[in-house]
Amino acid sequence: MTLNDSSHSPDLRGWPDEALVQVFQQRGPHSEGAFEVLVTRHAPRIHRLAASMVGPGSADDVVQDVFIAVHSGLQNFRAEAALTTWLHRIALNACTRALKLRSSVPWESVAEPAAPHDLALSGENTDLRERLARALHTLPPDQREALALRELSGLDYAEIAEITGAELGTVKSRINRARAALRVLLTRTGVTP
Repeated sequence: MTLNDSSHSPDLRGWPDEALVQVFQQRGPHSEGAFEVLVTRHAPRIHRLAASMVGPGSADDVVQDVFIAVHSGLQNFRAEAALTTWLHRIALNACTRALKLRSSVPWESVAEPAAPHDLALSGENTDLRERLARALHTLPPDQREALALRELSGLDYAEIAEITGAELGTVKSRINRARAALRVLLTRTGVTP
C-alpha cells in the first residue's frame, strides 16, 4: 500500500516525528492523521510543562494554544532544530502569554481539572502536589522553566539550552539553583525531599 492510497489509512503511530512532519507538509489525505499522531505523542509532555509553568487549571488552554500554533506553523517547519525543541519553545512562549494575560488571577486559585485516578493515592498525594506546585511557582521564571524542561519534559541540558537560548553552563546552574531552592522550600513545609 502506498501513502497516496486514500482508501486505506496507514497506521502512522509508529512513524518517527520527521516522517510525520513530511506527511503533514505534503497536505495529502493522511496529513491530519499525521498531525493527530504528533499531538497524541507530544501533548502529555507539553501539558506537564504547562502545568508547572501556569498551573494545572490553565494547562489545557496552553496545550490547545500550542497545538493550534503548531498546526499553523508546521507547514513551514524546516527541521533546523528537533521537533521537540520547536514544540517546547512554542509551549514556553504560550505559557508566558498565558501568565501575562492572567496576571491578576492568583496562581493558587486556579482550579485543577478533574482527572481519573486512584482516590486512595489521590488523598495522600494531593497535599504533596499542592506544596510542590506552590514551591515551583516561587522560583524565578528562568529557574522554573529550566527545571520543568528537565524534570517534567525529560529534556537533556543541551536541548534546554537550545530552547531557552541560554548557555549550557547557565542551564545547569539554573537547574541546580532551582533544585536547591525547592529542597529548602519543601523542607520548610514539612516535606522531606
